Amino acid sequence: MLYKGFIMHHSHCSSINGKGFDFWVEPGGQVYAAPMLTDPDYIHICLEGDFSHRDAAASESGRKEQLFAAGKLILELAARFEISPLIIEPHSISCPGTFFPWNDLVIYPSDGYH
Repeated sequence: MLYKGFIMHHSHCSSINGKGFDFWVEPGGQVYAAPMLTDPDYIHICLEGDFSHRDAAASESGRKEQLFAAGKLILELAARFEISPLIIEPHSISCPGTFFPWNDLVIYPSDGYH
């Protein structure tokens, strides 16, 4: 398949109902794959948690591991499907939330993840 990029969600999103994502990333870094990809254009990745409130986004234990796992997943999928790992878009204005740590989701396509 020819994908355009990635869409990021958080589990607080109202469209996440068990089938609105392709990959689920838990705090702590465990990744779960849906049985089928849901969108012919984008790969949807959902991070467990609520990034719509500063306190909720910052307080989650394992957040660093979760973001590392998400970055690693993006790089692996980008290589597998031959798409840029830098095309990462929010699902909507409110998802993945105002306080989603975009700057902590570090992607280094030239030399892998750190």
